[in-house]
Amino acid sequence: MKFIPHTKKEIEEMMKDLGISSLDKLFEDIPDEIKIKDELNLPKPSSELGIKSEIENIFSFNNLPKRIFLGGGAYNHFIPSTVNYVLNRGEFYTSYTPYQPELSQGMLQSLFEFQSVLSDLTGADITNASMYDGATSLVEAVFMAERIKNKKRVLIANSLNPEYQEVLKTYLKPRDLKVDYIDFKDDGTIDFNTLEEKSKKGFSSLVIQSPNYFGIIEDIEKISKIVKDKDGLFILSITEMISLGLLRPPFELGVDVLTGEAQSFGIPLSYGGPYLGIFQTKKEYIRDVPGRIIGETVDRNGKRCFVMTLRTREQDIRREKAKSNICTNNSLNAIATLVYLATVGPKGLKKIAEINYKKAHYFKKRLIDEGFKTTFNAPFFNEIVVNLPFDQNVLNEKLSLVGIEGGISLKYFGMENSYLFTITEMNSRDDIELLICALKEG
Repeated sequence: MKFIPHTKKEIEEMMKDLGISSLDKLFEDIPDEIKIKDELNLPKPSSELGIKSEIENIFSFNNLPKRIFLGGGAYNHFIPSTVNYVLNRGEFYTSYTPYQPELSQGMLQSLFEFQSVLSDLTGADITNASMYDGATSLVEAVFMAERIKNKKRVLIANSLNPEYQEVLKTYLKPRDLKVDYIDFKDDGTIDFNTLEEKSKKGFSSLVIQSPNYFGIIEDIEKISKIVKDKDGLFILSITEMISLGLLRPPFELGVDVLTGEAQSFGIPLSYGGPYLGIFQTKKEYIRDVPGRIIGETVDRNGKRCFVMTLRTREQDIRREKAKSNICTNNSLNAIATLVYLATVGPKGLKKIAEINYKKAHYFKKRLIDEGFKTTFNAPFFNEIVVNLPFDQNVLNEKLSLVGIEGGISLKYFGMENSYLFTITEMNSRDDIELLICALKEG
């Protein structure tokens, strides 16, 4: 049975109804000799995360619990118990595509609220009812820009997640879209000189990730001005959405389209999926948005209700007018994100982002204290690239001895001895110190 504690006011109202003046009167029939007079020796109050960690430590069969310092597009964040409680309700867990609005008001309202919350977070005019994941959402944004600008050239920052780059290559090749890559500077930020030079030829869109794959925060406002001058669309990809708890809303900085991976918002790592793609843009492009948009209206009795306002896929409209063949959104994960954000609230999200930021910067300080070198020195959020004097196999062996998973090789970018580490609220100071010790060994 669930226990919900009563407020002082509620207790006073109950005692008034019972005609008693104190709680002692309520229990006066219990003999004094069996009543506990002393204070209970209870541990201090703890957060949900703290209690969960204590329980896992008590019942763990492994003396070396996994401490995760991996990121690169999938992040180890705490998921409040409210998320799974709501998702496991049959109305959501077994629901089908809401084609019949009269039978699907609960699901439609939830997706409408999801769109509203995400739009508030980023400053977007339009958020669709979710996509498959961050990578395919980005692909759809590039296709949309091609339709709007009618240009067969796209610029992509080379600091974009390499997996996203591979997905883009797969999708763009059959469409005969020319791709030019913009290099990054020694500090990890985009090379503005290269951007200025390559943008002279014209392009449909520029794709930037921020925080980028190295965790570096890009100058979104400056990039936006360059893109606007060249009449392209500015597409921003975000894989670590927790960063929005600290950073300015992207659409206030001139972004045209935002795509992202919302896995950080209440979705478990789960061996790589299913995750949740975010797609947002300005109102002027609403007719070109792929997927679905849920809208609010009233029925013939004037009662508030919800419907699918736009469905631009080829199953619903003429094939030649279809914007995409996206058939399924990740509704259950969209609701997980909605419940997560409703649980933590604006102040909670900001606090979580601050914890991630401060812990990552503490990690950098400890690295420098111990003589390690970081690859980049630009402002970063919760991911950092470290130079180490050994290869991936040696690193994995060192870390596995103390139950740590961490360090993604950056060989893809030609940086042989550089590794990406991610720090979240799930990593304690002791975990960070243990990681530092493991890196020092040998």
